[in-house]
Amino acid sequence: MTAADAPTVKCLVWDLDDTLWDGVVLEGDDPAPFPAALETLAELDRRGILHAAASRGEPAAVQRHLTERQLDEWFCAVRVGWGAKSDAVRRIAKALNIGLDTVAFVDNDPVERAEVASELPMVRCYPAAEVGRLPGLRDFRPEHVTAEATGRRRLYRAEWRRQEAEEGFTEGRQAFLDSLGLVMELRPATEEDLARASELTVRTHQLNSTGLTYGIDELRRLSASPDHQVLLAGLRDRFGDYGTIGLSVTELVGRDAVLRLILMSCRVASRGAGSVLLHQLIRRALADGRRPVAHFVPTGVNRNLLVTMRFAGYEATATDGDRLVLAVDPQRPPAKAPGHTRVIGGAA
Repeated sequence: MTAADAPTVKCLVWDLDDTLWDGVVLEGDDPAPFPAALETLAELDRRGILHAAASRGEPAAVQRHLTERQLDEWFCAVRVGWGAKSDAVRRIAKALNIGLDTVAFVDNDPVERAEVASELPMVRCYPAAEVGRLPGLRDFRPEHVTAEATGRRRLYRAEWRRQEAEEGFTEGRQAFLDSLGLVMELRPATEEDLARASELTVRTHQLNSTGLTYGIDELRRLSASPDHQVLLAGLRDRFGDYGTIGLSVTELVGRDAVLRLILMSCRVASRGAGSVLLHQLIRRALADGRRPVAHFVPTGVNRNLLVTMRFAGYEATATDGDRLVLAVDPQRPPAKAPGHTRVIGGAA
């Protein structure tokens, strides 16, 4: 992957000592953050780019300093210890459910940067001296900055609390999902949704059926077309709102409802949200007397979505170049939808 092909950074992972702040906590310092670092924290957060920390030290001391300096709220994940920085970066990406190719790393130590670059070549590494110029780089400039993007940190911090709750839950995974009180809301895309819908097509890779991207003008046209259905999915639970996490674009062709694109934020993959949305789309099509059809283009990172589609009832019927054509047999009702999520705005 060339620099021009690299996706926009979703998370910047910071070293702390002599990178975020001017000094070393364990040496008895009370280091203040660098002004340029504070400016970068705020500007990237405004654009919806997350912050995490991977630093050497004692976790309790570092967390205390983050809190005392009122820096802790900026970070969605913090990994402090004495292991390899690459391991910390890898764990952060897994915790946030984002691809390593959307992660960047900043550290004042060239040895640490070299270790991360060697172990995780898809992670972009920057020296601490360049912190102030990061917001000006193309890698840190999303195509759209939506109102929801500016609240992304809050959503991911809520997810961090969910993970902590799950780690302490002892009654099994399904019981935990049942305990969340998940509610999915489906709605047609409106003018106010178009920027977020376009952003989803650009940012979402792993749970994306065809890899298509749509600009705002194209989504506006499809939303107004009587031959298309553009739906957005939102999700919430007892910990808070996940925001808009899914999108589907369906074309009505004859007696078929052809799913041209379905995508789901990686943040909710473990909640079974993809299955819930697929079952709703199938039910809508069948209720309208149409055969549910879907296109799927393998990309190397979206295989899990294909598995989910097959469990929902889609079966491969043909190939068209690198594209699979799948369909649900109207004479064979699909399996029951997952029961841990209540759907509002969906098919009856």
